[in-house]
Amino acid sequence: ASNSFCTLLLKEMAGKKSKSKVDTINSKIAIVVKSGKYSMGFNQTLSTLRQGRSKLIIISNNCPPIRKAEVEYYAMLSKTPVHHYTG
Repeated sequence: ASNSFCTLLLKEMAGKKSKSKVDTINSKIAIVVKSGKYSMGFNQTLSTLRQGRSKLIIISNNCPPIRKAEVEYYAMLSKTPVHHYTG
């Protein structure tokens, strides 16, 4: 079990030749993580949404429904796109 509910899990897709949607999302997430311009966690996500600094919200599939609904509500108010990451 993970210690954070809304955590991103990046999986290495070694040896796969075809580019699927999951592969491109994983590679783009890896680039953003490498650049360091991201925040992770429920409280940081809500604060960046309130300040209007977020550009995209990625919600993992193990996020509890009440937190997911709250993040989606704030994202809707700030007109920030939301992506549901299945991993």
